Amino acid sequence: MNIFRFAGDMTHLMSILILLLKIYATKSCAGEFSSLVYASKTSSRKQSRIALTIGISLKTQELYALVFLTRYLDQFTDYVSLYNSVMKVVFIASSLAIVWCMRRHPLVRKSYDKDLDTFRHQYVLLACFVLALLLHEIFTFQEVFWAFSIYLEAVAILPQLVLLQRSGNVDNLTGQYVLFLGAYRGLYIINWIYRYFTEDHFTRWIACVSGLVQTALYADFFYYYYLSWKTNTKLKLPA
Repeated sequence: MNIFRFAGDMTHLMSILILLLKIYATKSCAGEFSSLVYASKTSSRKQSRIALTIGISLKTQELYALVFLTRYLDQFTDYVSLYNSVMKVVFIASSLAIVWCMRRHPLVRKSYDKDLDTFRHQYVLLACFVLALLLHEIFTFQEVFWAFSIYLEAVAILPQLVLLQRSGNVDNLTGQYVLFLGAYRGLYIINWIYRYFTEDHFTRWIACVSGLVQTALYADFFYYYYLSWKTNTKLKLPA
């Protein structure tokens, strides 16, 4: 293992810990309170109310849980190292814990607004599965689902990004969670470049191409996060 992969793993782990901290500390998966102006259905007059805005997308968390479950099918058949095995368990357990909290925890689930989290992730699942059947390195059960997990991870953040852009305002912990997720993938790209020049038979082209696509999806968020940091203002995305 090289330092770039280790840094990527730690950054990924940090993103999950930030999300778990947000849920544990606030007992909520929603964002901050803000004043909204809306038009009443029964009147043309505009009214205001206080409502929860930007929060965590359950659909993104479900996609990530599926990513880890399908990627680590070899957990009990192929032993690489203690570090590798522990990290697999941590990622699977933490992703399932987040989904459980958002679906079953008596307080957290009340804060989740499914009316805002409307990205049709079922089409993403279908597209990634079909792509895995068509483009894979070896046509075996584990390899097809490994390819599926790579394709799915590349686009799993889409429901979260769409949810963030709907309101525009992003609370600090949610912004940091997305930032660390994007940084993790960026570090993994450096890891693949390093392995390409140092390993004789590095052929994970599916992971490389998908990683570039995934990083590109974060580009807009990174830009506005940088502007927020530079001007010391609250992070806002174009709605």
